[in-house]
Amino acid sequence: MSERAPLNAVPADFLADTLAYIEAHLFDALSVAALADVAGLSPYHFSRMFTARFGDSAIAYVRARRMQAAARRLTEGEPSLAELAFDCGFESQEAFTRAFRREFGVPPGRYKREAAAQHPDKKGTTVSESAPVQLTQMEGLTHRETFTIAGLRAMFDESNKSGIPALWPRLLACLPLAGQVDGRTYGAIWTDHPGQSAANYMAGVEVKGEAPLPAGFERLDIAAQDYVVFRQMLDGPDLHPQMQRAAKEIWGERLPKLGRKLARSPDFELYPEGFDPTKPGQYVDIYVPVMT
Repeated sequence: MSERAPLNAVPADFLADTLAYIEAHLFDALSVAALADVAGLSPYHFSRMFTARFGDSAIAYVRARRMQAAARRLTEGEPSLAELAFDCGFESQEAFTRAFRREFGVPPGRYKREAAAQHPDKKGTTVSESAPVQLTQMEGLTHRETFTIAGLRAMFDESNKSGIPALWPRLLACLPLAGQVDGRTYGAIWTDHPGQSAANYMAGVEVKGEAPLPAGFERLDIAAQDYVVFRQMLDGPDLHPQMQRAAKEIWGERLPKLGRKLARSPDFELYPEGFDPTKPGQYVDIYVPVMT
């Protein structure tokens, strides 16, 4: 899942300028006021817009980027943990270690050892970079007429997004549904109102008609819409981390450069019929709604 909410009032270069500034001043003393000034917005509106797009605050995003930079520097053999902690804005090495563990699942020392073991001859390659995102933007825009998906929905944010994969086996155990159109599956993401940090995620299939659904299932109507579509080629069955990396690249890098306004409509992942992540050559198409 991508942690985000479509927003059609943001200038086309809003994220591009802000993210570029963050990268150029990553270890400086960044504040919401300074970033809002770069974006040409008030701190209040900047905070709401940034959170709506990323599902997280600007300062939380900065901290995460500092953690990623710290991980890269660890694999390069420099500097000490105390220096990294200071550079990342932590008052102690212990606080940095706790934050690093939350971000990567392991403490800094273990991360460094595992990265070195996986890439003994490639200095500077982190574990997360060992399987780069393979994204291709499809030419032009893709139009979808109004359609309905039915499936299992839950609310997710940064604290519980690791629970998304658990929806899928529950869905697959109930297929096929009455009125199911084909064997493709969808992962739809949307928010109920602007500025909401948590997002709805539904794992479902396209259906027609009003046949009864299994207990706990819901319908989601998606209006006719134009989309920018990205195809992500997958590298093995560990889907959730790959989807998270793709979401960061799409929403943090690709879309800001396109200059298109986003439509307030669900975006979704579309998995082809027969999808099996254990087999080579698998892919998922990611549909992002845009204004035309």
